[in-house]
Amino acid sequence: MLRFSVLDLAPVPQGSEPAQAFRNSLDLAQHAERWGYHRFWLAEHHNMPGIASAATAVVIGHVAAGTSRIRVGSGGIMLPNHAPLVIAEQFGTLNALFPGRIDLGLGRAPGTDMRTARALRRNMQNDGDSFPQDVVELQRWFAEVEPGQPVQAVPGGGMDIPIWLLGSSLFSAQLAAALGLPFAFASHFAPQMLMQALEVYREGFRPSATLERPYAMAGFNLFAAGTDAEAQRLFTSVQQQFLSLRRGSPGKLPPPAEDVEALRQEARLAGVDHSLSCSAVGSPETVRQQLQGFLEQTGVDEVMLTAQIHDHQARLRSFEIGAGICRDLVARGAAA
Repeated sequence: MLRFSVLDLAPVPQGSEPAQAFRNSLDLAQHAERWGYHRFWLAEHHNMPGIASAATAVVIGHVAAGTSRIRVGSGGIMLPNHAPLVIAEQFGTLNALFPGRIDLGLGRAPGTDMRTARALRRNMQNDGDSFPQDVVELQRWFAEVEPGQPVQAVPGGGMDIPIWLLGSSLFSAQLAAALGLPFAFASHFAPQMLMQALEVYREGFRPSATLERPYAMAGFNLFAAGTDAEAQRLFTSVQQQFLSLRRGSPGKLPPPAEDVEALRQEARLAGVDHSLSCSAVGSPETVRQQLQGFLEQTGVDEVMLTAQIHDHQARLRSFEIGAGICRDLVARGAAA
């Protein structure tokens, strides 16, 4: 059965601050729990004024403490930025506080520019090339503690914390298949290799103690509103954000643009429209058609919806519409 979930980047809109972003994230998570979303993930980004979830494990704790049922986790932790033991301890702590509700999604990229990556790591020898070894090491820290084991993850050792591999290319798809782990593709901002990655993952999957059969998730942007025109207006915030990022000047999430068509043309010329092509933008009926088409095309087991919308109430409404559509698709079996 299809599952539907939320990816939150803890957006910081223009005119606001991170403290408000954290309050908004918790509010969204509480609504998402009531609306039937399966999990709520936060992503590690650094040196991004418009994204407040840099200390991802801390924000996960904030959200988990304010909810009761929904799974909470990372989408993802950028493992090259951290020692695996540190992540084992952080997520072991989260799992001790909120047992059975914590997910650990891992990414191979730094989640930032290279200058910031150097400031984070200090030692650039710990790059993406060590990612497979770091994942396996992290799995070992979560294994049952052996008698006389000299170094342990406390807490963390012996804990059953689901590990996911995230990616936007074939590398993590191949690794997730080889290790028998669930796989999530970042199609909400890098859709180019989505179908190929899903094929590689499914065909190469090896059953493991973690997972008997492949389990694939894909990211999808959700901009739902009362009308197509209003949704297109809301969509211009993330288009502007991507344009700024492409120009090397990331900033806070801007309000919707006044001239929607002019921005659409600019985004098309800059390639932003292709980066955001895995998106549903429109009225409930338009979103239903776009989301159902995506699910039929990919056959994913779970879709993770995300929405960089400037106004918090409009963002809540978008996710509420999305939840209703997903529930209906599940009930009708149309997304199977």
